[in-house]
Amino acid sequence: MAAAVDCEHYVRNCRLKAPCCGKLYVCRLCHDAAEDHEMNRFQVEEVQCCVCSAVQQVQQFCRDCNVKFGEYYCGICHLFDKDKKQYHCQPCGICRIGPREKYFHCEKCNLCLASDLRGNHKCVENVSRQNCPVCMEDIHTSRIGAHVLPCGHLLHKTCFEDMCRTGAYRCPLCMHSALNMETYWDQRDSEIAESPMPSEYQDATVKVLYPDLLISYALNLGHSAGPSLTTMP
Repeated sequence: MAAAVDCEHYVRNCRLKAPCCGKLYVCRLCHDAAEDHEMNRFQVEEVQCCVCSAVQQVQQFCRDCNVKFGEYYCGICHLFDKDKKQYHCQPCGICRIGPREKYFHCEKCNLCLASDLRGNHKCVENVSRQNCPVCMEDIHTSRIGAHVLPCGHLLHKTCFEDMCRTGAYRCPLCMHSALNMETYWDQRDSEIAESPMPSEYQDATVKVLYPDLLISYALNLGHSAGPSLTTMP
């Protein structure tokens, strides 16, 4: 199937007729970028074939020339694309990239997660319905993958990578560690051991808050609490 020449988002051989304005676009994302309103994907009723230009009821094959509009087609989302092992998740309400057998829908988090996270993640109710705390954009329907933090909160994968590159290693929402910090704390312990505290400060203490353990206590100034305090409760 030939790639759509005027869309960077999907590979398909048809254009959607926007139910809101009647204009033809290869996809809703192209529509939303060009217009001052958003296309409701679920309300699309007609498409135009990119081969013969026939406008017709939304379906996978052209009524006139029989060209296949997309290797994958969802009659609910009206999504046409090349085969990426997609599947429609009814509880999520949208299509996800699979394969389906490698994912499960967590009822409490209310989103699809990788199978290796079944019973191995901290649930946060309706977590994907919150915007990404880094870019403040939608996560649930985003085409960018989500990264699940140990605390259960979600970030876009790209936002998580950017955050780590800038040295931010804590969840922006709850301040728990965003990744395993044991190697980092070992390095800090070595640096501290090589830098003796001046005698006038040896008895000084500071109050330290550890969000990962939800505790605070007094610690000698310049001392490390050790890697054990990075463990999630």
